[in-house]
Amino acid sequence: MADNLQKAGQQDRSRINVNERWELQYWTKELGVSAEELQQAVKAVGPSVTAVRTHLRK
Repeated sequence: MADNLQKAGQQDRSRINVNERWELQYWTKELGVSAEELQQAVKAVGPSVTAVRTHLRK
């Protein structure tokens, strides 16, 4: 489900949605990787930020 930017509230920072442009930009900057590297990591281990961070450290 796409994020509704009209709804205010706590954002789920435990999951990465690479289908949202703004979220892809945020996480590539936060993790210091390219969009392609981030997309491949999410494809390999799923959208969990913890799993992606661990995968990228390898």
